[in-house]
Amino acid sequence: MSFLTRTEGAHAPAPAKRSAPGKLGVVAAVAFMTLAACYMLLPVYWLLISATKSQPDLVSTPGLLPAQWHLTDNLRALFTQQDGVFARWLLNSLLYAGAGAALATALAAAAGYALAKYEFRGREAVFSVILGGVLVPATALALPLFLLFAEVGATNTFWSVFLPSIVSPFGVFLSRIFATASVPDEIIEAARMDGAGELRIFRSIALRMMGPALVTVFLFQFVVIWNNFLLPLIMLQNDTLYPVTLGLYTWQSQTSRLPELQTLTIVGALVSVVPIVLTFLLLQRYWRAGLTAGAVKA
Repeated sequence: MSFLTRTEGAHAPAPAKRSAPGKLGVVAAVAFMTLAACYMLLPVYWLLISATKSQPDLVSTPGLLPAQWHLTDNLRALFTQQDGVFARWLLNSLLYAGAGAALATALAAAAGYALAKYEFRGREAVFSVILGGVLVPATALALPLFLLFAEVGATNTFWSVFLPSIVSPFGVFLSRIFATASVPDEIIEAARMDGAGELRIFRSIALRMMGPALVTVFLFQFVVIWNNFLLPLIMLQNDTLYPVTLGLYTWQSQTSRLPELQTLTIVGALVSVVPIVLTFLLLQRYWRAGLTAGAVKA
């Protein structure tokens, strides 16, 4: 028996090595991802380089090659143009996006939790309507929203841009999925047996369990509101209420008459990217946890 065991062990097959086609597949995948990353980062590189140039250098030097450094002067000109209106646009965008995303996340969390944990007549019909709202593009809703706000005389106000921003059908959809995956029914029943009310259960238990996932909803909504352009374009006429996207557009439309605004538009676009990048970096760990919530079943 020992002889047979030694013989079988001696002839045990060696672990198979990775084949050449497998290595080629890995190399091809890495090469493709590298090209895709370069393609997506190329506009950012162009923006960084162009923001450091003066107006003459901007039109006389290659776009991807650096020239003499003028970023400090460009930033100073950006924040002093039209009595510092760019700082007001930036503050407006932070208010629209920050407060709007926070309220949208709170409403989406409440709606998603209710759809996930409560049984009531018409629940699936309501959820189907919400899914329909996800499929409708925002551009299709801009004109109806304008007509509604015009009926009550609320156009060209802060609320005409802020109020539509706090409604997020996609956030409700994600919140229902997150609530189903991360809030066990057993914990809710135990809290009810201990005498906790429904509002307290939602505030003290459900929100904490859904917290990392709700950061994902907040980030999505923050970016959507920050990049919103068509709704402010239709609603607003007062430039002190403009978000940064609409403000930079008005400058860009005047570059044929005032060429120096081209440089300010580019520098303003670079500055407007900074809040989004900082938000993602600060909330990155919660965002990753939110994306994977419910992905693995116990």
